Amino acid sequence: MHRFRQISTLVVILLAASTLTADRPNVLLICVDDLRPELNCFGKSYIQSPNIDSLAASGRAFHRHYVQAPTCGASRYTLLTGLYGPASNGALFARAKQMQNDAAAVPPSMPAWFRKYGYRTVSVGKVSHHPGGRGGPNWDDEAMPEMPDSWDRHLLPAGPWQHPRGWMHGLAHGEIRKNAKDMDVFQSVAGDDSIYPDGISIDEALRQLDQVTAEDQPPFFLAVGILRPHLPFGAPAKYMQPYIDLELPPIPHPEKPQGKTTWHSSGEFMKYNRWGRDPNKDDAFATEVRRHYAACVTYADAQVGRVLSKLEQSGQAENTIVVLWGDHGWNLGEHAIWGKHCLFEESLRSPLIIRYPEMKRAGKSADGVVETLDVFPTLCDLTGVPTPDFVHGRSLRPLLENESAAGHPAIAYRNNAKTIRTDTHRLTVHNDGFVELYDHRNPDAETVNLATSDDRPDALIEELIGMIEKRLPRSN
Repeated sequence: MHRFRQISTLVVILLAASTLTADRPNVLLICVDDLRPELNCFGKSYIQSPNIDSLAASGRAFHRHYVQAPTCGASRYTLLTGLYGPASNGALFARAKQMQNDAAAVPPSMPAWFRKYGYRTVSVGKVSHHPGGRGGPNWDDEAMPEMPDSWDRHLLPAGPWQHPRGWMHGLAHGEIRKNAKDMDVFQSVAGDDSIYPDGISIDEALRQLDQVTAEDQPPFFLAVGILRPHLPFGAPAKYMQPYIDLELPPIPHPEKPQGKTTWHSSGEFMKYNRWGRDPNKDDAFATEVRRHYAACVTYADAQVGRVLSKLEQSGQAENTIVVLWGDHGWNLGEHAIWGKHCLFEESLRSPLIIRYPEMKRAGKSADGVVETLDVFPTLCDLTGVPTPDFVHGRSLRPLLENESAAGHPAIAYRNNAKTIRTDTHRLTVHNDGFVELYDHRNPDAETVNLATSDDRPDALIEELIGMIEKRLPRSN
């Protein structure tokens, strides 16, 4: 009799858990690589981004969202763990190694956390740093997962690009990067979406959506990673067409900064074949680079549209939280930088859009400062999954319910400096103690370092450095 009661109690608990899980909304997370807020819905009217614009119109666009690091791997580490982390692209693999040595000492990732609470977790494309989420020479070694115990399925169809490493830096019709100097920095070839890497990975994402939205499936956490507009800038010619003769607005503050900053010489960009041209010295070439970047944005937008259309067709859109997140920004000539990796506004600010079922005041954008750390606790809050006590961010529900609610300062870092962005200022402190301070209420913004002025505001500098030290773990 006692054993019967135990079994009955267990059945009741399992049924209750099953019912709770069944009532929870799904999560669709769309990660876009190197995407500036260079979108119509973020105020750039010369960009064609109808699908992301539509998502923003039915959700909440965060116009001042900042990442924790201006590089893919470290930024995605924060998104997928909810934690400050190392500043390098190897951050997630370093975490995987820690798990091998002492798994209990490593907090679960965001997908692992949702998996624990009954979600089917699937990733397609570039979600962690390596497309498909594996290591090895060609990034396809099953024995080297980038995020152990996180995904029920993590997929990257490489197609004619041979392997995930080839897909990551691929141009049309299977061209892969061997020596970057032999690969064109931009390209636009006639053909359908599948002639570039995102086309085939989104085909797989649509297949996965069919599977996870089938009857009698648990709630899903599906992450879809879109490669473009990552270098090299390649997109089908139809996406280049709107920009061929388009006059672009001038590049703001295109000069190399004076004095010490986190400026760099754009090595990632400059190593490609540029036909002997330098966009910092050749205005016509700079415009061509920007036009090809814009074409890649519109190509990426089309892939977002394919995913959202499939979600609508599945009948699950009304029960799915959709997040679109850019892993960092990208300087297109501002401060004479062509790339990311600096701690200026252009590399740290990226799009964030969240839509959830029965959302109120949809379509209103939020201007409060927020950061990538906030995505994990926000998704827990919106789904009813318990928020873990180890996450460093905070739920964005107040701004989702009222776009005028206050945000909070955002912190970012690279290997030799840290920065904080408040509502009005950016302060960057280098490891040697040198300070940059910029006032965003001033049109000069991040071109005039107040910390080197005669009336240096020492009290403000000390206050902002204290905020960084209070929030950022010593290891960073």
